[in-house]
Amino acid sequence: MQSTDLGNKESGKIWHRKPSPASRDGVIVNIIHSTSDYHPKVLRFLSVAFNGSGDCLIAGDHQGNIYVFDLYANRFNLVQRTAQACTALAFNLRRKSEFLVALADYSIKCFDTVTKELVSWMRGHDSSIFSISVHASGRYAITTSSDTAQLWDLDTFQRKRKLNIRQSVGIQKVFFLPLSNTILSCFKDNSIFAWECDTLFCKYQLPAPPESSSIIYKVFAVTRDGRILAAGGKSNHLHLWSLEATRLFRIIQMPTKIRAIRHLEFLPDSFDAGSNQVLGILSQDGIMRFVNIQTCKLLFEIGSLDEGISSSVISPHGRYIASIMENGSLNIYSVQALTQEINKPPPPLVKVIEDLPKNIPTAGDVKMKMTSGRVLRPARCKEHKTQTRIIKQDLTGNLENKENELSDGLNKKRLQILLKGYGEYPTKYRMFIWRSLLQLPENHTAFSNLLDKGTHVAFLNLQKLYPIKSRKLLRVLQRTLSALAHWSSIFSDTPYLPLLAFPFVKLFQNNQLICFEVVATLIINWCQHWFEYFPNPPINILSMIENVLAFCDKQLLQHFIDHDITSQLYAWPLLETVFSEVLTREEWLKLFDNVFSNQPSFLLMTVVAYSTCSRAPLLNCTLKDDFTYFFHHRNNLDINVVIREAYHLMETTPADIHPDSMLDAFVALTKGQYPVFNQYPKFVVDFQRQERERIRNDELDYLRERQTVENMQAEVDQQRLEDEAWYQKQEELRKAEEARREMLLHEEEKMVQQRQRLAAVKRELKMKEIHLQDAARRHFLKLQQAQHEMELRRLDDEIERKVQMRDREIATTARDLEMRQLELESQKRLYEKNYTRNQEVFAKEFREDADAYRQKVDFEEHMFHKMIETDQTQTENAKKVIEEKLAKAEQACLNTDWKIQALHKQKCDDLQRNESYQEMTKLLRKNRRKEVELLNAMMEEEAKKWKEAEEKEFHLRAEKKASSLSDTSRNWFLKQELSAALEHAERPFSKEDSCLQREQKAPGSLARTSQLTDISGVDPSTGLPLRRSTAEWHGKKENLLKKVRDLRQRLTAQAQNRHLSQSLLAM
Repeated sequence: MQSTDLGNKESGKIWHRKPSPASRDGVIVNIIHSTSDYHPKVLRFLSVAFNGSGDCLIAGDHQGNIYVFDLYANRFNLVQRTAQACTALAFNLRRKSEFLVALADYSIKCFDTVTKELVSWMRGHDSSIFSISVHASGRYAITTSSDTAQLWDLDTFQRKRKLNIRQSVGIQKVFFLPLSNTILSCFKDNSIFAWECDTLFCKYQLPAPPESSSIIYKVFAVTRDGRILAAGGKSNHLHLWSLEATRLFRIIQMPTKIRAIRHLEFLPDSFDAGSNQVLGILSQDGIMRFVNIQTCKLLFEIGSLDEGISSSVISPHGRYIASIMENGSLNIYSVQALTQEINKPPPPLVKVIEDLPKNIPTAGDVKMKMTSGRVLRPARCKEHKTQTRIIKQDLTGNLENKENELSDGLNKKRLQILLKGYGEYPTKYRMFIWRSLLQLPENHTAFSNLLDKGTHVAFLNLQKLYPIKSRKLLRVLQRTLSALAHWSSIFSDTPYLPLLAFPFVKLFQNNQLICFEVVATLIINWCQHWFEYFPNPPINILSMIENVLAFCDKQLLQHFIDHDITSQLYAWPLLETVFSEVLTREEWLKLFDNVFSNQPSFLLMTVVAYSTCSRAPLLNCTLKDDFTYFFHHRNNLDINVVIREAYHLMETTPADIHPDSMLDAFVALTKGQYPVFNQYPKFVVDFQRQERERIRNDELDYLRERQTVENMQAEVDQQRLEDEAWYQKQEELRKAEEARREMLLHEEEKMVQQRQRLAAVKRELKMKEIHLQDAARRHFLKLQQAQHEMELRRLDDEIERKVQMRDREIATTARDLEMRQLELESQKRLYEKNYTRNQEVFAKEFREDADAYRQKVDFEEHMFHKMIETDQTQTENAKKVIEEKLAKAEQACLNTDWKIQALHKQKCDDLQRNESYQEMTKLLRKNRRKEVELLNAMMEEEAKKWKEAEEKEFHLRAEKKASSLSDTSRNWFLKQELSAALEHAERPFSKEDSCLQREQKAPGSLARTSQLTDISGVDPSTGLPLRRSTAEWHGKKENLLKKVRDLRQRLTAQAQNRHLSQSLLAM
C-alpha cells in the first residue's frame, strides 16, 4: 500500500509508482495531510465527492483546504483555501470544472477548479449543512441541514424554494432520485415523501414501517434506476423499499455484532442497467460490508477495527471507493481488486457416480458419492479419496413438534424432565415456555384500560429515584408500574415494586402486555402473604425461611443470631429483588426457568439454598456491613449448585415447616378481566393514601410559595441585570462619546493641516497662473509687433510697385507724346505737385492710424494691469477684514465659554450646599427623638438654613436669567457679524467704513453686556475671585488683540511683496 503526504505542496503526483492493490484490502493509495509547523499535526479530511466521470474526486479538510485528485492523470492540485471546515462537497454536473462546498458558517460557495476563483456565494441556512444533492441535469441543487432544506438554481445561484418544518420533526435527508425529476424527503419520524421537482407536488408517501421494527431511519441509499430505497439506522435491520409499489418488500438482518448503520451506498455495475444488487453498509465498528441484497451474501468488506472508516463515497462507474478513515486520512480502494476473488470462475468439478452395490439399500438410505477438486486424470482417479454424503429421505415429510401443536399449552411434566436434563430451557423458546407455564390470558382490552388511565402519580418522578440510561426502558417500567398501581392501590405505596418488576421489564420491554401479566402472576402466586404486614416486610414468609434454615443448617442460623442478623437482612433483599442483584442475566434466567416450573414455595427454598451454599464466606463474616454487602452484590457462586440444593430442600423439608403447607397452589390470571387483589391491610393503605394526599397538598402549597419566591427573586435579578446593563450601557456611551470627541479633534487637526496644504497649493497655482499670463502677454506683444512690421513691408512693396508702374506709364506717355511735351510741361509739373501732396497726405494718415493703434494697445494693457491690481487689493482687504472679524468673534466665544464655566462652578457649589442641607436634615430627624429641647433650636436653625437656601435659589435663578440674557446678546452679536460678513462679501468696498464702525461699537456693547451680567450674577461673598478672573480675561483679551495686530502686519507685508513681484514680472 502506497502512502502520500500532501504536506505544504499545492500540486504533485498521487502515487510515485504504478499501484498494485492487494485483493485482501484493495487499497490503491493512502493520502494524509500533515503540516510541517513547529508542532506538526495531521489535518483531518471531512468530506469527499466524485465528479460525473468518476475519475476525479474532490476532498476538503477541517481547515478549509480543498484538493482535487485526478486518478486518471495521477495528479493532485490545491484549488482553494476557505479557512473554515468543509461540511459537504458536490460537483456541478453541468459545468464540469465547478464544485459546491458547504462551510462551517452555514454558507455555500461555488468555486472553479481551473481558475480557482469564487463563482458564487449562497446564504440562507441557520445550521450546519450536511448534504448537497445535485440534479442529474446539473441545473438544481438541494442543500440539507437539520432544520430546513433549500432548492437552488445553479444557473442564477438563487434560492428557488425552501422546506420549513416543525422543530419537533427534524430532517434526516433530502435528495434527488437518480435520472429522474423526483425529490425524496426523509424525516426523523420515519416519514418519507416524494415530490415533483418543478411543481413541488407530492407524488406519494411511503407507509410507516411495521410496529415490530423499532428502527429509526438515519441513512438512505437509492439504486441508479431509482426503484429501490435502502434505509437503516441504529439497529442491525435494513429495510428495502420498492418506490414503484411504495411498499416494504424485504428486511435484511445483519449479524448481531452490528448495532447501528452509519452509511449506505449502492455499488454501481456497468451491466446491471441501474438496478444495483450490491449494497455497501458501513456499521458502527468502522467496517464497510458489501452485501448482495438478493442473495443476502457478504461479498467483501473494507476497513478494520484498528483502521475504521468514518465515511465513504463510491465513484459513479463503480471502479473506485474513496473512504475517510477515523484517523483523518483518505483511502482510495480499487473495486476490481476487491472483487477479484469473487469474479474468479470456480474450478471444474468432477463428480463420479459409482454403481449401486448388489444389495439394494432401503428407500430411506440412498448413498451418493461425490468428489470435488481439480480435473482428475483417468490413470489416477482411483488413488484419490472420495467424500461420501448419505442423504436420508424423510418419508413422513417435515414433522412438526407435537408439543407445539397443543392448544392449551405445553406439558408441564415433559418440561420439568427437560429442565432437569439440561438445567435450563432453550433460549429461542424460553419466552414461549414461560407464557405457557404461567398460563397468561393476554387480556388486551383490560390492559389497554389500565394504560389509558395514564402514568400514576406515585411514579411521575421515577427517573429521579432510578436514573435508567435507556429512555425506552424507563418508559416501559413506568407504564408497567402505573398499570400495577391502577390494578391495586397497594402497589402505589410498595417501595420495592420497581426492583421486583425491573428484570421482567428489561426482558419483555418489547411486549408490555406479557410483561405486566408475568409480574402480576408472580405477585399473585410467588408473592403470597407478602402484604399482610404492610408496610413492613412479610414476617410470616421470613419466618418460614428461618424455620427451613434452622432445619437444614442450624450452625449458620446460630451464626446469624449471634451477630444480630435477621431474616430481613439475609432473606428479604433476595426476595424483593427476585435475585436480580446477586445473579447475572444467564443465571437469573436459568433460576426462573426452575421457579416458574415448580410450586410457589420453590422461590423460598431458593433463598435458603443461596445462604446454605454460601455458608463458608458467611461464617467468616462478623460485621453487619459485610452481611449487607454480601446479599446485595454478586458473589462467586454456582447457580446450578443453588438450584440442586433448592430441589433437595423441597424434597427433604418436613411437612410441618414446609412452605407448601402454608402457600396456595398456582392460580393463573383470569381471562377477560384481571382478578381483584386485596390481600393487604386496607386501613393501612387508606391511611397512607390520606397522609400522602395531605403531604402532596402541603408540598403543592410549598411549591407554590417557592415558585412565588423564585418569581420575585427572578424579578429582582432581572431588575439588577437591567440596572447593570443600563450602567454598562451608559459607561459604553460615555466611552464612545470620549472616543468620538477625540476622533473629532483628530479630524479637525487633520482638516487644519489639509487647509494649510491647500492654501500653499493655491498660492503655488496662483504664482504659476501669474507667470503664465505674463508669458502670454509678452508673446502677444511680440506677435503684434511682427504683424505691424509685416504690414509696413507690404505697404512699402506696394508703393514701390506702383511707382515702377507709373514710371513705365510716364515713359510710354513721354515717348508717345514727345511732340506735345512742351505743351504739357506745365500740366506735368502740376500733376507732380498734386501727386507729391497726395503722397504726403497718405503717409500722414498712415502714421496717425499707427499711432492710434499703439495708444489703444497701451491703454488696454494699462487697464488690464490696473484691474488685476484692484482685484488683488480688494481680495486682500476683504481677507483682512474677515480675519479681524473672525478673531473678534472667537474672542467673544471664549469670553462666553469662560462665563458658562463660572456659572457651572456656581451651580456645583449650590448642589453641594443643598446635599449638605439634606444630610443635616437627616441628622436633625435622628436626634429629634433624643433631645426635645434641642429639637426646637434645630428647627429654628433649619428654618434659617432653608431661608438662606431660598435666597441662594433666588440668586441662582437671577444668575440663570442673566446667563440667558448673555446668551441672547451673544447670539444677536454673532448673527449681526454674520450678516455683516455676508454683506461685505457681496459689496466689500461700498460698506467697508460702516463695518469698521460697527466693529468698533459691537465689542463695546458686548463688553458692557457681559460686564452687566457679571455684576448682576456675582455674589458679594465671591466678588474678589470674579474680579481677579475679570482682570485675567482683560489681560488675555489684550494679548489676543496684539496677536491679531501682528497677524495683520504680516499679511500686509506679504501682500506688498506679492504686488512688488508682480510689477517686476510685468516690467
